[in-house]
Amino acid sequence: MSARLDSLSPGWPAKLNVLYDVVIVLVGCFLATLRVVIDDPRYLTLMAVGAGTWLVGAGSLRLYSPATPRTAQDQAALTIVLLLATSLVLFVWERMGVVPEKHAFSVTSFGVICFVWMLAGRYVIFSPLHAIGDPVEDVLVVGTGPAGVAAWHALTEGRGRRRCVVGFLAFEGEIAHRGLKAPILGNASELLTVLARQAVAEVFIAGRTLVHGHEMQQIVRACEEVGQPFALPLHALAFERARLLGGAALTEDGFLHYLSTDTRPFQYAVKRMLDIVASALGLVVLSPLLLFVAIAIKATDGGPVFFKQRRVGLNGAYFDMLKFRSMVMNADAMKDKLMAQNEMQGGVVFKMKNDPRITSIGRFIRKFSVDELPQLINILRGDMTIVGPRPAVPREVAQYKVWQRRRLSVRPGLTCYWQVSGRNEIGFDEWMQLDLRYVDHWNLKIDVELILKTFPVVLTGRGAS
Repeated sequence: MSARLDSLSPGWPAKLNVLYDVVIVLVGCFLATLRVVIDDPRYLTLMAVGAGTWLVGAGSLRLYSPATPRTAQDQAALTIVLLLATSLVLFVWERMGVVPEKHAFSVTSFGVICFVWMLAGRYVIFSPLHAIGDPVEDVLVVGTGPAGVAAWHALTEGRGRRRCVVGFLAFEGEIAHRGLKAPILGNASELLTVLARQAVAEVFIAGRTLVHGHEMQQIVRACEEVGQPFALPLHALAFERARLLGGAALTEDGFLHYLSTDTRPFQYAVKRMLDIVASALGLVVLSPLLLFVAIAIKATDGGPVFFKQRRVGLNGAYFDMLKFRSMVMNADAMKDKLMAQNEMQGGVVFKMKNDPRITSIGRFIRKFSVDELPQLINILRGDMTIVGPRPAVPREVAQYKVWQRRRLSVRPGLTCYWQVSGRNEIGFDEWMQLDLRYVDHWNLKIDVELILKTFPVVLTGRGAS
């Protein structure tokens, strides 16, 4: 499975955007002090603290990362969150007496100045630049003939969002065109095998209906079965038929784009905004508890506070999930010896009620799900959401049956049906069915119900491992 989405470094448009934002923070500090600052080193220190806080926060949230494509609403919301955090740090810095009171720092002026100019820069300058900068999505093209080459040009050189074509699949009997500029990964019949090892945002089906119609239908069914977004060229289906299929959107690249899940655009925008606000607020409110737990873990055995683990996210892309470390430092090495005592039915996921690898403080924080709280950072970044199927490790996903892979068609979450329904008391297949129930019937009402059910489960420690 590809990790390219995690390893992309910012291209020149993003680097220019970083420089622009840092300058705006410095200018905001300058104007918010209501005086010329160059003659007093204390004001220069204030500006340095503001710029440093912004850079650290932006790095933590991957604000400029091409591996984390975001909507305009996401970008605006994260900018607000980061500006509030920077303003808070500068306010505390100013209250410490670093800035003379007669020239006190105005938090409101700083926030308004930075927000207006940053958003103006994003939409007026950097949105057009990003369109010609580094591609942000990996895609797969089915078709190696002239239609496949045309799709490659449309996706990599056409107007709008640019993609990286990681490879092609060939229709039966199709002769590869000389203009292909990516490897042929196999035949169209091997689509599911290729998707299991290569994470892509979308599958583009570039065939001719009269010649490849049957194979195209099989690919569509396979994509729908695993929840993989796909696209068809406009000429492949009558537009009226495409509207009847539902979940399709026509874009300027000449393809009809299909999602196997009902995205409910307005509700999804609200969901993402709630994710950002709730996770940011949660990190602030719970900071004393987070600090106490971090000290307790460090004092236990001197090991690292956090446990970073590679997980599988939306459409099979990898991300690093954060947890408080609740096990001994060589826990992974001990796991193979304990596999015979796995209590999870189905054997794909390892769960053991009295796991000897868990530390004393670890048992407490796991009982009340405190070990999961660092995932608020993953939620703020956009790797996860508050409500959604729990993220799986790559080794588990490699053992999924075809129908189980459809749970990867939505962003993984902090809580879900499994979390509030008994956890270790539920077999693996039933767990997967619960996740697919969420995928197929998602709406904001379900999210609210699951969040309300999560609180008593966490407070009582029910179903904890």
